[in-house]
Amino acid sequence: MNVLFVCTGNTCRSPTAEALLRRALAERGVEGVTVGSAGTGAWDGAPASEGAYLVGLENGVDLSGHRARLLTREIVRGADVILTMSAQHRSRVESLGGGDRVHTLVEYAGTAPRDGDISDPYGSDLEAYRVTFRQLEELIEGAVTRMTAGR
Repeated sequence: MNVLFVCTGNTCRSPTAEALLRRALAERGVEGVTVGSAGTGAWDGAPASEGAYLVGLENGVDLSGHRARLLTREIVRGADVILTMSAQHRSRVESLGGGDRVHTLVEYAGTAPRDGDISDPYGSDLEAYRVTFRQLEELIEGAVTRMTAGR
């Protein structure tokens, strides 16, 4: 299974979600799942934002090696499950051929009808990044439970 997370710049939310899912899968001993991320407006090669990097380190997640990728039709084509940070991102993925493989992370994690968008901390203070990190942690738990059901 190839899982793809999508946000706007691929420097905050989606790389954090990617790292959290990798960690959750490793903790459960789940193999055969690859995880990546991309952004609808990403600048290829950009590092994780400073806030995401620092809050990640506070929580044992190292984003130092992350480099942003611009979402393309080819990246969408290669993913089995595509999880977006907002309905707007989902629409963009659908326009690139995502079909029924794309969901907002909130929907996929089973927490809807709660607000489906994950707050974008970009340009905010560290506390905003911490709030987003905690939200992603919670949602990743639901997502990994769904992904591993029946394994």
